[in-house]
Amino acid sequence: MKKAHSPTPLTPPLKWAGGKRWLLPHLRRLWVSNEHRRLVELFCGGLAVTLGLLPERALLNDINPYLVNFYQHLQKGLAITISMENKADAYYQGRDRFNMLIRQGETHGPEAAQLFYYLNRTGYNGLCRFNQRGEFNVPFGKYKTIKYTTDFSHYQQPLSAWQLQTSNFEAVRLDRMDFVYADPPYDVEFVSYAKEGFTWKQQVALADWLVEHKGPVVLSNQATDRIIDLYKKRGFQLVFLMSPRRISSSGDRTPAREVLAIRGLEIDREAFQEAGSDHPKQISLL
Repeated sequence: MKKAHSPTPLTPPLKWAGGKRWLLPHLRRLWVSNEHRRLVELFCGGLAVTLGLLPERALLNDINPYLVNFYQHLQKGLAITISMENKADAYYQGRDRFNMLIRQGETHGPEAAQLFYYLNRTGYNGLCRFNQRGEFNVPFGKYKTIKYTTDFSHYQQPLSAWQLQTSNFEAVRLDRMDFVYADPPYDVEFVSYAKEGFTWKQQVALADWLVEHKGPVVLSNQATDRIIDLYKKRGFQLVFLMSPRRISSSGDRTPAREVLAIRGLEIDREAFQEAGSDHPKQISLL
């Protein structure tokens, strides 16, 4: 059967804190024998994984409705018509307008999608953060230059074959054969991605939910002691990697230790070691 999408991976359209483009070589090794499955991303975020793997079928979920609205408009061939300037006053005007749409409950249209893109590209370091009132509160980014995209038509074809939804992970309905990739908010102190945040109780609930799935599961998270213990006790195989440093207010870019928790898949240890051969200290398996 001929694939309905381009075989060439696409660059994610958004800047995204904690994006997973760096992880794709390792995920491809797990995905290559499972391409017949539907890929389910429970926390699709910046979409680096699905755009990098380009599955024929995908279910993309995220609790952030403004992010999902942006992707839904990519499915329709989004074109940016609003003014986009790398200037603080223009940015804060755009942020005020976006927050007004939030207060008015008018965030499902193309204007909200365009503003979300503009704020993402212009705001500080790809952060997506909301206060307790649900308002977007990321400050101006102060980039020297920004290359804005106005025509997103090349994303329309691949995304048109994928299903998008906004829900809590527990509301996602899985098929037995689905290949599930989960990249939840990390087990570290961080600003709120959603107004409600993501608690340790939810981390535990996610692990318990994933262990019930009969198909392949891959989870990525910060390799904290309690995350390691959480997934080790539930029978997941663990692979440790050194990831690029995520957003840091101190400016620290030292690589951070990350864990892949894997279930329902055979791990080719030699392949993983080969993938990290240029950086042999980056990979270990448990």
